[in-house]
Amino acid sequence: MKAAFIEQCGPPEAIQFGDLPEPQVGPGQVLVGVKAVSVNPIDTYIRAGANYWELPKPFIVGCDFSGVVREVGSGVVGIEPGQPVWGSNQGLLGRQGTFAERIVVDSQWLYPIPEGVDFDAVAAVALVGITAHLGLFSAARIKPGQTLFVRGGSGGVGSMVVQMAKAVGARVITTAGSTDKAERCRELGADEVIEYRSHDWSSTLAEMAPGGVDVFWETLRTPDFDSAVAAMAERGRYILMAGRDARPPFPVGPFYVKGCSLHGVVMFKASAEQQQQAASDINHWLTSGALKPQIDRRMRLDQAAEAHRLQENSTVGLSGELSGKLVLIP
Repeated sequence: MKAAFIEQCGPPEAIQFGDLPEPQVGPGQVLVGVKAVSVNPIDTYIRAGANYWELPKPFIVGCDFSGVVREVGSGVVGIEPGQPVWGSNQGLLGRQGTFAERIVVDSQWLYPIPEGVDFDAVAAVALVGITAHLGLFSAARIKPGQTLFVRGGSGGVGSMVVQMAKAVGARVITTAGSTDKAERCRELGADEVIEYRSHDWSSTLAEMAPGGVDVFWETLRTPDFDSAVAAMAERGRYILMAGRDARPPFPVGPFYVKGCSLHGVVMFKASAEQQQQAASDINHWLTSGALKPQIDRRMRLDQAAEAHRLQENSTVGLSGELSGKLVLIP
């Protein structure tokens, strides 16, 4: 079968596209014929060598996927051949990735695709959607009527946070780097959008939420904690999801005096049960139209190296050239 893989970590050019042996189904596993995959920043970090576990060799890149069940291993219940499914959490903790024509996945990481939902759409929301759900509901425990601020409401995770928070009745304020992106954020449901290139976000946010925000969702790799904590309400919750090498100063006094809390969200460390609950809500919102995947462009699977270059330039290089997910089709 064809796959995008690496023999050793390195730059995007380390990704090869070629033939690998067919994966074999074991007990509790499912063989999936892949229809679509998407790129996440963590994919590029792992490919570049930021690994905390040993990688299989060769290593197929990628976390997210959608496809159709081809074969079911012994002990698997509730999943049948021919069933459309989606998932994430692959390519992590030593598991093989998803950028291949066929993959084998443990059944606990598989979710049904609702009728009427496209393969590329659900692949685009997989990791970012589960991450947003875990942060909003398991960590921040957001409630109707509360105010949330998220940086970059048109980005991968940011767009999920905007839509999910609105789906449960929160007030949402976000930032955007252009007028076009600001309009997209409003279409997703943002109540207020700050164009940070032409307005100071912290002073504008203070005007929009004079009492502070209940949830501050950080997407930057190097946070400005002083400005963020100043923007938070009493008992506010701060969500972190990036910046593994960041060591910014932290305003301890203002933070604890307000009774705030800090939460790190790492999708792949959540339990299968937590991720199943997230997937159930995501399926519901996809079906109802409350959750709209944001896809920047579609590419071929053999363009995986170029897709990684684009993602890395946007995430690490701060190019801002992406407005949504990169989806690849085998």
